[in-house]
Amino acid sequence: METPQDRKDSRNAGEAHPSIGDWESCAADPQYRAAVLDLLGALAYGELSAFERLAEDAKLAPTLDDKAALAGMAAAEFQHYRLLHERLVETGVDATAAMTPFAEPLDGFHRLTAPADWPESLVKAYVGDAIASDFYREVAVRLDDDTRALVLRVMSDTGHAEFAVEKVRLAIEADPRIAGRLALWGRRLMGEALSQAQRVVAERDALSNLLIGGVEVRGFDLVEVGKMFNRITEQHTRRMAALGLAS
Repeated sequence: METPQDRKDSRNAGEAHPSIGDWESCAADPQYRAAVLDLLGALAYGELSAFERLAEDAKLAPTLDDKAALAGMAAAEFQHYRLLHERLVETGVDATAAMTPFAEPLDGFHRLTAPADWPESLVKAYVGDAIASDFYREVAVRLDDDTRALVLRVMSDTGHAEFAVEKVRLAIEADPRIAGRLALWGRRLMGEALSQAQRVVAERDALSNLLIGGVEVRGFDLVEVGKMFNRITEQHTRRMAALGLAS
């Protein structure tokens, strides 16, 4: 879920990394093609999972207005999934096969971080999805023009960020005692998300090469990947502050 600062960061990242060409020219490199298909597969499953989760979270919503708001956001996530699915099909690959390697890590994350109540579901949606957005933003600056545009489009905010911040702040105002619990919950989400992301990067060589410096880099560089996750952690700290919680 993007915030205004995230959108500014995306624009700055795009300016700092000039075009490397379009998809057709870049996909001639089999390593680059494999990395992008991994990326699109992971992102497609992530958007499908986000749709399912938002629909499930609607059951915890305390009002009809909140339920309707989540339903609209879920519909937007499903549209993002369809865009990614269509792009995978256009490349000539089986979209389901492209998504399958990422189903177990994402499902595992959601199993380990099932929210207990409405405030926890809001924090998870805001923090968890933002961590994913940061991860894909790290990759987007190294992509061809066509793929970069698609990734940034599907990472656009569905309205959930502003919604979550407002509702969490109201919940804390109504019952300040929950702030400590939600702060701990945010730390747990961050730890689980980084653990699963590190696992995916370590297991997908082409994707890890792209993350640490483009397709010209070969081999898993733990130092560079560590720097990337440190940047994501810093963004998490800022978002927790926006919620009125300590990171």
